[in-house]
Formats: sequence, structure tokens, C-alpha cells
Amino acid sequence: MAILVTGGCGFIGSHTVVELLNAGKDVIVIDNLDNSSEKSLERVKEITGKDVTFYKLDIRDREGLEKLFTDRKDIEGCIHFAGKKAVGESVAFPWEYYENNIGGTLTLIDVMRKHGVKNLIFSSSSTVYGDPDSVPVTEESPVKKCTNPYGSTKAMQETILTDIQHADSEWNIVLLRYFNPIGAHKSGKIGEDPNGIPNNLMPYITQVAVGKLEYLRVFGDDYPTPDGTGIRDYIHVVDLAKGHVCAVNKVMSGTGVNIYNLGTGNGYSVLEIIQAFEKANDVKIPYVIKERREGDIATCYADPKKAYEELGWKAEYDLERMCKDSWRFIRNVSK
Repeated sequence: MAILVTGGCGFIGSHTVVELLNAGKDVIVIDNLDNSSEKSLERVKEITGKDVTFYKLDIRDREGLEKLFTDRKDIEGCIHFAGKKAVGESVAFPWEYYENNIGGTLTLIDVMRKHGVKNLIFSSSSTVYGDPDSVPVTEESPVKKCTNPYGSTKAMQETILTDIQHADSEWNIVLLRYFNPIGAHKSGKIGEDPNGIPNNLMPYITQVAVGKLEYLRVFGDDYPTPDGTGIRDYIHVVDLAKGHVCAVNKVMSGTGVNIYNLGTGNGYSVLEIIQAFEKANDVKIPYVIKERREGDIATCYADPKKAYEELGWKAEYDLERMCKDSWRFIRNVSK
């Protein structure tokens, strides 16, 4: 039986494909390559020695999805990554985010249910907690009004999937709320290298380090944190990917809707990440302070205990490893 991975050419998707293959799973990837490259799957094969079936396909393409599920009757579940993901961009282009993320998910799950495939792991986000009342956040922390359209699409998709499972108990849903994935595979073959100016901190740092960008922009130094910059829970992408393998085992056991935070439980500020990267890799990262970015909050980090207790999953890699692996990857792709 096969696992369908939507958005499997992307940063988190490609690392998850590696871990699924390492766990002996048969994997089918679909991706519209809007902000990713099929080259990532070539590198996945170099890492694992295993082939991945790939279809260039948009999750909003109902006809294409129908054909895929008709042709591949061995699909038993789906890990759903596909979607637009930049906070700042979502504030500027909300319609595009709602149309792509909500519309795509509705189309995907409609085709899945018509073909009797009702096991789904959803790539959600800690942004659904909005500006939390307290930290660390647990899965019981309230889902609040999100501070940006990207986060709103994640919260809406969680609601849609939960409602569908409540209406049809044959569905099994795992909602994985990620914190801030950084790092790269230890081989240096896959990692995060977005098109244009990065929206996320670590790829921005690495592009400055490698000379693609002159300096890093730090958005806000007046938050109520020890150094004034935003604090987040940064998790190694390989740890995150392994969490999905654990989630596959959970979703196939048929237990309805389950929600898990995937984070380390540690919070680091923007300036601490810069300093850690400089120390780990012996490079200097020039930066300038800019005004706060709309949609950002001061502090958010996870309580990951539930994932450990129910999935047997725990983050293993520390911040130094995250920084070293990120640097190794960007140097490889910049050669």
C-alpha cells in the first residue's frame, strides 16, 4: 500500500519522503512545483537509493486527482503538505491564500472520500494558537483568531477536517501543528532554498551567509522578550519528518481525530538564532533592525509531551546541529 504526499517536493515534504522511504513505505508524490523543484526528489533518490513516483499535479485539479486515485488503487492514506505558506505574503494576497489552501484541501478530500481513502495527516501550524495567552502551548490551548490569513487557512482546514470526521467516522485524521522547522538533511542534498527573498528566518540567514543577500532584516526589536526580538520554537526538519512516520502509524490505527504539537519545547529569539549560527559555522551575519512585520507575535513555543506519550516521538537534534546542517546544505547548492 502507498502513501500519497501532496507538496512532496517542498522543504518539509522532501525530508518526510526520505523518512517514509527509510521506514519501508511506498510513496507517491504530487506537487505543482510552484515554489519547489522536482530536483529535490532526485536528491531523495540519491539519499535513499529508492525511486519515488511523481506526478506534477495541483491539488485544485479535480480531474487530475480523479485520474490519480483511479489509476493508483493502492493509496491507503495521504500526508497533506501542499499549500502556500508565507505569513507576510498572505497578508498582502489573502484571496490567493484562501483560494489555494482552502479550495485545494476541499477538492483533495472530496476526491479521497469518493475513492474510499479516508486516512489523512494534515500539515498544520502553531499559528493556529494566534498570540497565545501563555507558553508553552499545549494541544488544549485555545485556537484563537489568527494574526494572518496563512494561519487562518490552517485553522479553517483543521475545522473542515474535524467536521468531516465527525460526520463520517470512517475518516481518521491527524493534525500536526508544527513549530518552526529549520536545518537540513545531514547529506547536504536537500534543505530549504526558496525562490526569491526568503520569508523564514533560517533560509534568510543562510542566503546572507553565502553572499546572496547583503544583510538580514530583523523585524522588530521592541517585543516584550529579553532582547526585544520574537521568540519561537525551532525544530530540526528531520525530527519533524520522523514525526510524520509516527503519525502514519497512528492514523492507520483508526482513532478518529488526533492533534499533536511537533516542537522541541525550547524558545529562541531571532538574535539568539543569529548568534548560534555564527558560533556553529564561524561566519558573520550582518543584520539591520526593521519595523515589526504585520502578523507576527512576540513568543510561541511548544509543550510536545503529548506527541511523546502517544506517538513515541521526541525531537532529538539541538540548535547547533540545526545551524550546521542548514549551512552545509546552502553551501552545497550554491557551488
